[in-house]
Amino acid sequence: DVQLQASGGGLVQVGGSLTLSCAASGVTFGNYYIGWLRQAPGKEREGVACLGARDGDTYYGEPVKRRVAISRDSAKNTVHLQMNNLKPEDTAVYYCALGDQPSIARMNYWGQGTLVTVSS
Repeated sequence: DVQLQASGGGLVQVGGSLTLSCAASGVTFGNYYIGWLRQAPGKEREGVACLGARDGDTYYGEPVKRRVAISRDSAKNTVHLQMNNLKPEDTAVYYCALGDQPSIARMNYWGQGTLVTVSS
C-alpha cells in the first residue's frame, strides 16, 4: 500500500517559518511528481508546490511563489516544504500527494493532511 505521511504543521505567527515533511512508504518517487496542496475552510484545494522526481523541475503556486521551497531527501523517501514569511491567508490543511503529472487532477495518492495556522 502506498502511504504518504504529512507532518510539521502547527501554529505560527505572521512572518514566521515552518517546514512540512511528507514521508512516503510503499512507493519510491521514481518518475512521479510530488506535490503539496492546501485547502482553506470554504475554499477549493489549490496547488502550493510540486517537484518532478525524475527531472527535478519545480512548480510553485502564485500566492506562495518566492516564499516556499520544495525539496527531496531521496535517502529517506521524504519531501519537504519550507515555508517562510507566512501570512494569515496561508492558514489551511496542507496535503502531500503523488501523481503522474504536475496537476491537482492527476494526483493519484494523497496523504492525510497537516494543519497550518498562521496567527496575526
